[in-house]
Amino acid sequence: MSTEVRTSPWSGSVSRLNLVHGVHECTIDGVRQRYHVAGQGPVCLVHPGGPGGHWEYLRMPLLENHMTAVYVAAVGAGESGDLPDGEYSMERFAHFVDALVEHLDVPDVYFLGHSAGAFAGLQYALLRPGRLAGLLLYSGAPVYGPDLYTEAAAQMRLFAERYAGHPGVADVMDAFESQTPRTSKAELMDHMGRLLPAYFAEFWSRQHEFQEWLPTVDIEYAPAAYPADWDVRESLGEVGVPTQILAGRYDFICPVRWAEEMHKGIPASRLAIFENSGHFAHVEERERFAQTVREFLRG
Repeated sequence: MSTEVRTSPWSGSVSRLNLVHGVHECTIDGVRQRYHVAGQGPVCLVHPGGPGGHWEYLRMPLLENHMTAVYVAAVGAGESGDLPDGEYSMERFAHFVDALVEHLDVPDVYFLGHSAGAFAGLQYALLRPGRLAGLLLYSGAPVYGPDLYTEAAAQMRLFAERYAGHPGVADVMDAFESQTPRTSKAELMDHMGRLLPAYFAEFWSRQHEFQEWLPTVDIEYAPAAYPADWDVRESLGEVGVPTQILAGRYDFICPVRWAEEMHKGIPASRLAIFENSGHFAHVEERERFAQTVREFLRG
């Protein structure tokens, strides 16, 4: 694998060349893998969701004073390359995580995955027991497929009840229930924009607080069929690394029930529920989210 260091607006560095602050690139299985380094402290890979989400929405400045954040541009999205065979799977994402961990070449690495990034992190912890110093599963689930969708539909009905009478609810529900195929990035971004209020505990009344963050939301259209039958619920007891689970009380797509199930199944795991958050606790409850992660890293 080759590494290329690029310039960036971030200052400072750590001792290893492939962890100097800025933009880096390596090649894994012939595919371009890009990542961005910022902060200081324990090394933590930060993996976005989607699948297909760009990494920028997940940047966490409050934590960069306490950890060296390695923001992963996941394969199939934006800066990194696409898989030539189009065969995306949780196992494949975990393989790329493993190769990137080996590339960084540091003894202790943490992993923080959000949404589908948490799926990849959970799969990686099962693939390489003991390789991580710690695992943070943020707004994730141990299953991806019909059970996840059924639970999301139930949570969307609760969302509609909670905001009954609000003029924006009808469009959110129409977007959620739409069966129109989205075959381009533009269509996917439009769909995401219409759904976005449902991803928050309180979007409309706090929208002004999110104005700087909202432009960072970007998701890539990927023609690949992501796995609809990934399910590791029966394997949770095999996760043998310290694990912090983080969940928003009003998360509709990865609701608290999945966090509780992972907490019950993963030995000695910790669970933090953010009572005033949906899918994006690092935006909705920044200070408490950062504190929870800091405490886990110190522990």
